[in-house]
Amino acid sequence: MSKREQVLSAVRKALTGDPNRASLPDNFDTLPPLGRVLPRIEPSDLVPRFEQEIRNVAVAAHRVATRGELRDLLSQTLDRERGVVLSRNPLLARLRLQTILGDLDIPFWTWTPSSPESADSPPEPSYRDRCFLAAAGITGVDFALAESGSLVVSSATEGAQLSSLAPPIHIAFYLRSQVVETLEEVLRRYKPSAAGKPAVDGRSIVLITGTSRTADIEQILIRGVHGPREVHAILVEDSYFAAE
Repeated sequence: MSKREQVLSAVRKALTGDPNRASLPDNFDTLPPLGRVLPRIEPSDLVPRFEQEIRNVAVAAHRVATRGELRDLLSQTLDRERGVVLSRNPLLARLRLQTILGDLDIPFWTWTPSSPESADSPPEPSYRDRCFLAAAGITGVDFALAESGSLVVSSATEGAQLSSLAPPIHIAFYLRSQVVETLEEVLRRYKPSAAGKPAVDGRSIVLITGTSRTADIEQILIRGVHGPREVHAILVEDSYFAAE
C-alpha cells in the first residue's frame, strides 16, 4: 500500500466510526513536503503585496510616518460622539494613542481584566458593552499575512477579540517586521515549544480577511452584518518612533 493510500485509509476509518480506526501512519511525518503553492514573494515586496491583497477585499491601506499624520488620519476616520475601544496591544501605547485621542476629544475605553462590580457605585458599562456601543475598535496584530491580505490577531495580545469584531469600524496597526509571506510561516510561529508550552497563551487566534460580508439573501452583497463593515490597516513606519 502506498503512503497516499495509507493516509486515505486512515481517514476513511476515522469517518466511518470504526472502533478500531487507525491513526495516521507512523511514517506520516516523513512524507515529502507538498512544495510551494503560490509564487514566492520577495522580502522587498511583502508590504506592497499585503497592501494590494487587502485592497482586493475592501480594506483601506494607510501608512503613517509621524504622529501628525496619524492624528490627521484618525481625525478623518473616527466618530467623536460614540468613541472607540482599544485593545491591550503594547503597540498602541508606543503610538501614544490615548494622548492623540484625548487631543482630538474622542472618548476611548481600554481593555482591562474583568473585576467584580462594587455595590457602593452604580454599574458602569463593561468593556464588552462598550465594544457594541463604540464607533470603532482599535487593535494591533500578531502578523500581517501577505499572500491573502489577512490580519492575524490573538486574544493573548489584544486581551479581547471583541474590539476587532463588534464595532462597525476596525482599525489595525502593524509594523513592517510583522508582515509575513505565508500561512505556513504564521503557523510555525504559533507552534508549541519542545516542552509542550503553547506559543500563544490565549483563548483564540483570528485571521481577518476583509470586511464582514454576506450574500445569503438573493445573492445581494451586504457588508457589516456579522462584524465590521469598514476595516483600516495602518502601517506604522520606523520613523514614527524616532523621537522615543
